[in-house]
Amino acid sequence: MSKTVLALVPHPDDAEFFAGGLLAKLIDEGAKVYIAVASDGRRGSFELEADTLATTRREEALRAAQTLGAEPPIFLNHPDLEVDTLPPGMLREQFIRLIRQYQPEIVIAEDAFAPYEVHPDHRAVAWAASDALHFANLPLMHPEHLSEGLKPHFVVEKYFYGENLPNANKIIDISQTIERKIAAIGEHHSQVKFLVEDVVRQANLAGLDLRAVLGDMLEDPLQALAWAMRAQAAEIGQRIGVAYGEAYRYVRFHPFVENLLAMQG
Repeated sequence: MSKTVLALVPHPDDAEFFAGGLLAKLIDEGAKVYIAVASDGRRGSFELEADTLATTRREEALRAAQTLGAEPPIFLNHPDLEVDTLPPGMLREQFIRLIRQYQPEIVIAEDAFAPYEVHPDHRAVAWAASDALHFANLPLMHPEHLSEGLKPHFVVEKYFYGENLPNANKIIDISQTIERKIAAIGEHHSQVKFLVEDVVRQANLAGLDLRAVLGDMLEDPLQALAWAMRAQAAEIGQRIGVAYGEAYRYVRFHPFVENLLAMQG
């Protein structure tokens, strides 16, 4: 029986950037993957105006999901860089609703306990996802869902990602799917250009010569980004002796239950 996977992410490109290799791997194993995107991504550009960017990023997300083999994204359409200003509990309820609607065996989300996350949308989504995963199985948590036919649900497998993840306990071999991950990221044209330009601007301010490092790759933002992503994935993969990897904090049951399972072999 195929598994259902739900990714809860802040922006239209985050699923591919942080978990594209794992998502592609799960899809190849027969899973049906849904990506829920909290914000419309309307702030991430140096050149496009906000409404145009939001429309562009929606279209890019649709193409990226198709490249991975995932279902069309679920867009919550909250304003970019304002997710942290939503009414208390609103995003948590939306995530609980999605968990109950799709009944996933696996959820992928940012780790709320990872350090040094500077983006307020990422922090807000990480905490809302963490809360939703802990309490979506409680029938008295949003009991109004029951009248809609949405039953409480416990997610067994949780994969938490992070830009900095010192408490990672699971490395996924993405050697067979890294090129599809990069291809999916490449569909986010506006963000590839924006992210590389942001790094170049900061490097120039710091007096660094990126051309000495990247050479002609600077003329092709996707090529430069792909180089950086392969280097990062190679470093992670070395930890378990594979070509490319992604790191996660992997959680299943309450620690007491996990200890009993370990005792039983």
